[in-house]
Amino acid sequence: MSRARVIELLATGAWTPLLLPISWLVRRALPLDDAELAIGFLMFHAAHVVNDPHFAVTYLLFYDDALSRSSAARIPLAQRARWIVAGVLVPIVLVGWALWALASHAANALGAMVQLMNLAVGWHYGKQGFGVLTVLSARRGVSFDPIERRVLLFHVYATWALAWSSPPLRAGEYEERGVVYWALARPEWLMWIAVAVCAASLSALAVVLVKKLRREGSLPWTPLLAYLATLWLWSVAASIDPLVRYVIPALHALQYFFFVGLLRWNEARSDEGPPRFGRPATSRLLALAVGALLLGYALFRGIPAVLDAELVGREGWDALGATPFFAAFYVVVNLHHFAMDAVIWRREHAPTRYLVAKPPALETLEELSSSEEETGEPTSR
Repeated sequence: MSRARVIELLATGAWTPLLLPISWLVRRALPLDDAELAIGFLMFHAAHVVNDPHFAVTYLLFYDDALSRSSAARIPLAQRARWIVAGVLVPIVLVGWALWALASHAANALGAMVQLMNLAVGWHYGKQGFGVLTVLSARRGVSFDPIERRVLLFHVYATWALAWSSPPLRAGEYEERGVVYWALARPEWLMWIAVAVCAASLSALAVVLVKKLRREGSLPWTPLLAYLATLWLWSVAASIDPLVRYVIPALHALQYFFFVGLLRWNEARSDEGPPRFGRPATSRLLALAVGALLLGYALFRGIPAVLDAELVGREGWDALGATPFFAAFYVVVNLHHFAMDAVIWRREHAPTRYLVAKPPALETLEELSSSEEETGEPTSR
């Protein structure tokens, strides 16, 4: 396996099934409480440089040249409308909702946002898994016909429904980021409907993949493993292992970074030459990484921490728990992230061509790598 394929395997989460036996060995070596404490502590601090920047980089991608993308006549009207909805209307609604909840000290209003986030996160994970499969397959020269795409998407929506509806929950009080709120019930009958739909979608997926394997002789195995791991191990069965569940958000963020890096690297390499003669790709990628790191810290650590320290403890704020501003920032950024992602990763968005189309310099580099693998020696040109 080439170095590029190994990086792809690791970055996209296709190796997630290996974490289950690793976790079992860790739990055999350490008491569960100690193992959970160690992994939880590690992932909490890793979020500063992994999870938080993955949300922040979406803002840097989305609002880059946003005025042109939302108003230029050359861009189709439907695409411009999506840009305005996700970039203007959605944040106005979310920020207004959060400010009203905070100002009125209404924990249940914040809790309603939390429930909306919990509903949408499975859709977000599933659509990203579908994107991983289709983009990496296209880079291998493998495409899916319309029926195959519909079946793949049907399985995304079916697993999303199953992940959200299971396990069943009673109506009652729950806690998120220090805010205690009242949540609606998720009845058991809803879960069993989702199980039946998911079983049907899994059967259809198996039929489609077997037919494709027989017709074409092979399948894009790494992209397919990443797709299934995203749907099942990161979503439906996220709680199957007490240690792996701590790692899933970081795996999701790394998967996201892989495609952000792929897009921006190829785009920058194309701009390095004539007629633009842009900045070196390495410096542009580094600037993006630093910007995401700083913005992620501001959104999840800096600003909400200052507001919670200044306001919580004053009269009336006790109804919102210990960290209401952290909870509000967390939920608003998550939901806005989902909305922006639904726009910037669409096929109609022009920069996404860089996910598949490679600049000449990169094609040359890959040709050299292929020659070295075949001969075992560097190729001179």
